[in-house]
Amino acid sequence: MGTTDALREGVDLVLRNVRTGRFQRSLALVTAVGSVITAAEIYLEHDRAGFGNRVMWWPVWLGPVGAVAGVAGAVSPRAAHTMLPLASAAITANGVQGTYLHVRGIAEKPGGWAMARYNVEMGPPLFAPLLMSMVGGMGLVAAILRRESRDA
Repeated sequence: MGTTDALREGVDLVLRNVRTGRFQRSLALVTAVGSVITAAEIYLEHDRAGFGNRVMWWPVWLGPVGAVAGVAGAVSPRAAHTMLPLASAAITANGVQGTYLHVRGIAEKPGGWAMARYNVEMGPPLFAPLLMSMVGGMGLVAAILRRESRDA
């Protein structure tokens, strides 16, 4: 079996799992794990910055919320369509807000965007909040995916 055949079989398996509803539970669990890892990383970075703004706590608090919603969404179809999208939307929105705040923080550094090469490296991480939005986005996708039936 060649590499192309193995890749094709892998893609077919993923598509079959999406069609049959098996992927929803997996993606809900990945959202839960991603929420915990992201919140821990954000805590460390914001702690390094001394939590200079109270808004810095929001993504840290949303981590456990996303974890609970992700696990609940994997276990319960009802939670997958209620808790998971609400928590995921909040996580995504907070990531977009964080991106705005990080862009503003870079602009407020001495030299602002004129010294972008230095300020992007030394200022607030530009792309980190977008990664948080991706975790929220995974939860939103999991919430709209079809659920595996009990018979399957």
